Amino acid sequence: MFFKREEINKSNMRGLCVGVDELIAQRKFLPYIKQRHNNITSYQAGDIRSAFKGRGMELEEVRSYGYGDDVRDIDWRVTARKGDTYTKVFSEEKDREVYVVLDVSPYMLFGTKNELKSVSAAKLTALLGWQSLANKDRFGLILFDGYETKMFKPQNNQKNLMAIFNAISETSSAILSYRYNPNKLKDLSETLRLLQYRTKGKAMIFVISDYNNISDTAKRTLVALSRRSQLYCIHVYDIIEEYAPADGRYMAEYGGEKVTFETFSNGFKDTYYQHFLQKRKDMENFCKRIKSSYLGIRTDRPLYKQLKII
Repeated sequence: MFFKREEINKSNMRGLCVGVDELIAQRKFLPYIKQRHNNITSYQAGDIRSAFKGRGMELEEVRSYGYGDDVRDIDWRVTARKGDTYTKVFSEEKDREVYVVLDVSPYMLFGTKNELKSVSAAKLTALLGWQSLANKDRFGLILFDGYETKMFKPQNNQKNLMAIFNAISETSSAILSYRYNPNKLKDLSETLRLLQYRTKGKAMIFVISDYNNISDTAKRTLVALSRRSQLYCIHVYDIIEEYAPADGRYMAEYGGEKVTFETFSNGFKDTYYQHFLQKRKDMENFCKRIKSSYLGIRTDRPLYKQLKII
């Protein structure tokens, strides 16, 4: 079903597209995230802690361990060599560049509870934007709608963030009226290459997508980005992608091809779940190999409670 753009702008489309007010409202969740900063680590391959937790990743010195130092920072090699406990001291990075690659392509226009994946992805972007602003980091956006890419240079001011929110909101509405054309639909390859050419030095990069259309070319670019930046792959998915729908007979259509299936048997449900689990595991293993972070976000759960990497 497609909507006329005038109808979309005039009607209440909560869950189908995202309004600027919803993106601004994500700011209220920052205190809940900050409360967890001192006792959480990220859920991802390699267990790389995020610089968003209050310090950078640059090693400044190694000194004797003192009362109150974090035991996770103990340098065990130096400790073993000198026979006394030594800890690593990290210098806080200032004025970092933070990029979000936001995928709102047709693959993201799916949802069975609360909201579409594209809406959840947009809200996650807003939360990362507010956190960047609070940390005095420069925040930039690469917005991909499946056909075109828009880029906003990293800046550390609220005016830039509001411009980003407006672009996300407008695109979120516009994509509902797009005529799906699989022959013209692109994957993230060109978008990621654009980011690769634009980034200078070490940046923090969050790629928010459902990764259902991730090509080998796009993965190679992710590898290149991970070599000089902190890379976070945030996988947004719907509950029905993980678990089969309730017992019944269903029909699905994709690319003009219709398929009928039944969900009565436990064997089908298990195969259905294992298929999702394998795809997720493949992405986790890929992130582990390139020493980047992976995080799964389900759209029917509170987003800020799942965003454990900041």
